[in-house]
Amino acid sequence: MPEKSAIARAKRDAKEGKAPTTQAGEFVREEIRHVREGKHGVRSAKQAIAIGLSKARKAGVDLPPPPNTPQETAHSRRHSATPSAKRAAATTHVLRQESKTSVSKAALSQQGHESAAKRTAEQRSQSAKKAAQTRKRNKLQQTS
Repeated sequence: MPEKSAIARAKRDAKEGKAPTTQAGEFVREEIRHVREGKHGVRSAKQAIAIGLSKARKAGVDLPPPPNTPQETAHSRRHSATPSAKRAAATTHVLRQESKTSVSKAALSQQGHESAAKRTAEQRSQSAKKAAQTRKRNKLQQTS
């Protein structure tokens, strides 16, 4: 269950009109903090991000379903019963045994570089244009 502070920050982002991915970032940050504090471990930085995004979806952030998930599976999973106590305990037990170093600054940086390298020139260009628009909008808001 996500912490109330993460939910509040995500709601604030939504109220400010920020993208769902920005709202979900609050849950990912929370998950990384949990691993660093030693609450549980993760096998990789990607797993920490996936757990955070899953929590965001459960909290109501309007994110698309995970890639390679059939639509009916995503729908039924969203509306299914909560997992049994036995399964939840098993998941927690396994996560506690995993490494805590997989969300170090170096590991997160490496994961970011790897995912950025997979992007096409068109995607990079689109993202740069969007960033320029955001900077322009923020600059106008500051002057007025």
